[in-house]
Amino acid sequence: MRPSRDQLASENGGQKFAWFMADRAEYRARAGGDGYLWDVQGWYGGDIDKLWMKSEGEGTFGEPIEQAEVQALWSHAIAPFFDLQGGVRHDFAGPARTHAVIGIQGLSRYRFEVDAAIFLSTKGELTGRIEAELDQRITQRLIAQPRVEVNLSAQNIPELGIGAGIDSAELGLRLRYEIRREFAPYIGIEQEWRVGRSADFARASGSAPSSTNVVAGVRLWF
Repeated sequence: MRPSRDQLASENGGQKFAWFMADRAEYRARAGGDGYLWDVQGWYGGDIDKLWMKSEGEGTFGEPIEQAEVQALWSHAIAPFFDLQGGVRHDFAGPARTHAVIGIQGLSRYRFEVDAAIFLSTKGELTGRIEAELDQRITQRLIAQPRVEVNLSAQNIPELGIGAGIDSAELGLRLRYEIRREFAPYIGIEQEWRVGRSADFARASGSAPSSTNVVAGVRLWF
C-alpha cells in the first residue's frame, strides 16, 4: 500500500510547482535623469518548503547601475499565509557585499502583502527592509496598488551612503489594467526620501535627498 499512499499524498498537496513574477519592471521619469527599475521573484517547491529566488535593482539611463541584488532563500511555511525565509543575498552594483538573510513573507490581515527581512553582511553590517502593498480592485481588471518600503540600518555605512536608523522610505501608487491576469501594464507615481544621515551622504555626493518618479511598466507572472 505504500506506493498507493505516496501517490495519494502527491496528488493531494504533495506536488512540486514553479512560479515566477515580475512585480515591477518599469521606466521612471524624474528630474535629473530618467531611470529604470526591476523587482522580480520566483520559487520552486511544494506547499511547505520552497526555494525562492529574488532580484531587484535600479539605475539611471547612461550611468552605471545604482543598485542590483540577487537573493537565494529557503522558505518554510510557518502559518497558513506566512513563510519564514533564510538564505543569502549578493549585491552586484557598487561595493560588492554578501549578506546572510532571514525574513518573513506572506499575506497579512486586510490582504496586505508583506515582505520583511534582516541582512547581515560579511563586514558585520546589519540592515533591514520592510515592504508592504495592497491590491484595491476598482473593477475586475482595473486595480490600484499602494505600496510602501522602508530601509533601516543599525550603523552608518559611509561607503554605501547609508545612515544609521531609517535609511530611506518610498511611498507609491500604481494603477494597473489586467489585459490578462498574467499580464498587466501600469502607470503610477512614487516618492522617495533619504532620511537623517543618509540624506547628508546624498547631499555630499551631489544627489538630492528626495525624488519624485512618474512610472510606467508591466507586471507579469507565469
